Amino acid sequence: MAVCSTCNIRVLVVIVCGLLTVIISGLTIWRTVVKIRGGKNDATSDTSVEFCKNGGTWANGRCTCTEEWKGLRCTIANFCENSTYKNFTFNRIPVGRYGPSLETCDKNTLNAGNPIAIRLCNLSLYGEMQLENATIGNCNQNLATLEQQIDNIAIDSKNISTEAQILTSDASKLTPENIISATNVVGQIFNESRNADAEAKKTAVTTLSQLLDASENVFQTAAATNNSDTFAMLIEQIENYSLTLGNELIEEPNVAIRSVNLTSTSVRFSVEKRDSDGLVSYSTHEEANVDGLNPHKETELQILVNTNTNNNACGFVVYQNNKLFQSKTFISRSDFSQKIISAKVKDQSASVKMVFSPKYNQREFQFNSYACVYWNFVKKDWDTYGCFKDQTIENFLGCHCNHTTNFAVLMTFKKNCKYAEPLDVLSLIGCALSIAGLALTIIFQIFTRKVRKTSVTWVLVSLCASMLIFNLLFVFGIENSNKNLKANDRSTNTDSDNNQMPTDGIVCILNPACTAIAALLHYFLLATFMWHGLSALQIYFLLIRTMKAFPQHFILFVTVVGWGVLLIIVGVTMLTVHFQSYSCWELQYRQEEICWLAISNDNNFMTNSFLWSFMIPITIILIGNIVTFGIIVVKVLWKNNPNLTSTKRISTLRKIIGTLSMAVVLGITWILAYFMLISNDNIRNVFSILFCIFNTTQGLQIFIFYTVRTKIFQSEASKILKSLFSSIGKMKLQPPLSPRIHLRMYNLIRSLPSIRERFMFLEPSVETEEMILTESDKEN
Repeated sequence: MAVCSTCNIRVLVVIVCGLLTVIISGLTIWRTVVKIRGGKNDATSDTSVEFCKNGGTWANGRCTCTEEWKGLRCTIANFCENSTYKNFTFNRIPVGRYGPSLETCDKNTLNAGNPIAIRLCNLSLYGEMQLENATIGNCNQNLATLEQQIDNIAIDSKNISTEAQILTSDASKLTPENIISATNVVGQIFNESRNADAEAKKTAVTTLSQLLDASENVFQTAAATNNSDTFAMLIEQIENYSLTLGNELIEEPNVAIRSVNLTSTSVRFSVEKRDSDGLVSYSTHEEANVDGLNPHKETELQILVNTNTNNNACGFVVYQNNKLFQSKTFISRSDFSQKIISAKVKDQSASVKMVFSPKYNQREFQFNSYACVYWNFVKKDWDTYGCFKDQTIENFLGCHCNHTTNFAVLMTFKKNCKYAEPLDVLSLIGCALSIAGLALTIIFQIFTRKVRKTSVTWVLVSLCASMLIFNLLFVFGIENSNKNLKANDRSTNTDSDNNQMPTDGIVCILNPACTAIAALLHYFLLATFMWHGLSALQIYFLLIRTMKAFPQHFILFVTVVGWGVLLIIVGVTMLTVHFQSYSCWELQYRQEEICWLAISNDNNFMTNSFLWSFMIPITIILIGNIVTFGIIVVKVLWKNNPNLTSTKRISTLRKIIGTLSMAVVLGITWILAYFMLISNDNIRNVFSILFCIFNTTQGLQIFIFYTVRTKIFQSEASKILKSLFSSIGKMKLQPPLSPRIHLRMYNLIRSLPSIRERFMFLEPSVETEEMILTESDKEN
């Protein structure tokens, strides 16, 4: 009868494993089909995006084209084709821009590696695109040498200005030092006391526009190096220059300057939207003697200046972005350009009203609030003094200021996060099976330790405990509760009485509970990998160094390393992110979409906390485990044993099961996560499904290999099963079973011993039993 009970439990294990395999395989196929169908649905929903051609993006109900294209769908060319001029060749050049030559200065010259010539693509009087003659520069000049020639500007301003234009034509090559030198040269050209030529000043406007194409990081570094003195001087000189143009308009891609001679006490200046972002594609116009603001749906910016006298000159400057205005108190953290408008009037008592309709990605950001500010030349920063909100015009951000200078609206946004959907069926089933298996394994390891007389319980129990807690946190805490906030909790804050200076462009919705879950997940997943590594260390001592005892205080050592060291890693990570972040440090540590570590978009290695606090530790542990796994497989599990008495078939099966059990306890299957980084979507989806199957059921695998396969578990389970069958046999069923059914049950029970040989591979292998030897056993 005992033999029958032992066979029963093995048959039960095979049935359970078979059912689990069938269920998980079916769910995998179902999940794949759902993913494919979901991908098709997503593709059809993006037809509005595909409407825009040639790199255009769909935003706010229309296509925003690149500079090289225009039109409703960005299909009309707005560039001059590739060309040659004398010995110089040029790639296509957008209308209104100067293109650099492909030929560069020789490496032995001061201007080595920079373009020798530039060429303008312009529109003729009939609206046709045409190329101007190329302007050739001097390869023995650079921005640093031009800066030293400032004293000669009155004499040689035109040549200096042209050279500066050529040297800044390739914005991608500009360094912070180049920015400082170029802004200093351009600022001195605009300085009235230098008496620079009028044509030189117009060329300097082009140079300034080219400078504003440089990256934001370059400007930030330049501002930090020069303390913004050069930038402030340039801004002030351009303000003064805008009063000297008469009724002329100078328009470049990133800067537009307009001067108006007032014949009335009011003037209104408008900037209207066009297909692309460049100011050349915009329409600017002014109207005198008006009663107030009058924007329409195509207006992006409009400003009204009121003065007390009608014999005044008024100057307007529009900047495409705020790179010259480097604030020390406000951090934008958004990638869309924000226009700055400057109004300059000699009448000190003038006041202004403005409306802004800034463009931003409404899919990614949700508008939250704004502040009306001006550039304070004393503070060298934005300030709200004398400026107030004015929300009388619907759908526009309105401002009113009692003075004139450079104005802007500083906007704050909330990110439109796509919160994670609830865990799918496959993940939930896998995690549920793992949680049950891990809990049973821990109970079995603790309560049968004396019977088994083993010394590996603590390491295996610690591994199962960390994995169990991680799975529980993952199932019940990975979703951010912010997704359940009501619409009123995300409402826009446009309090007209509050014109407070913001400090961060991105407003985060704090959720300390989600941050705590992210930190716990961080800790327990690292702990799981650490215990995988310590399991490898212990198995190495058990199976490779079999003749040597464990080091002194081994259990104390692994306990401190397994549970204590990781507290330092997690704590240091959180403190570092907290002190490095200006505000909203939580979203620098975790994601908003899920309660997990944030993956930085910054390419800087040292600032990517996810990389050095998670990826590097687990990669090191996995490499060590893979090496240990290879050594054990070669030297122990698959080593030929001349004294082997069992059949070759049974020996091979035991070797395979021993290899799988070793791979499970060492966490080898986690290497599938690295294959999920492959760019090919189809391959990545396959590895994602494999990763989900093998790692969500890792707790179940540990339960099968390290609990179900032990003789003690099988013996206890046989007793329980025997008791269950005995109870069923003694029950009197109503109506009673027929003699034929009784006979079938009797024959089935009698036939079970004959199946014993078919399931011998489920018994613990020699290698597995060697893993649980005590030190005293080895010494004997």
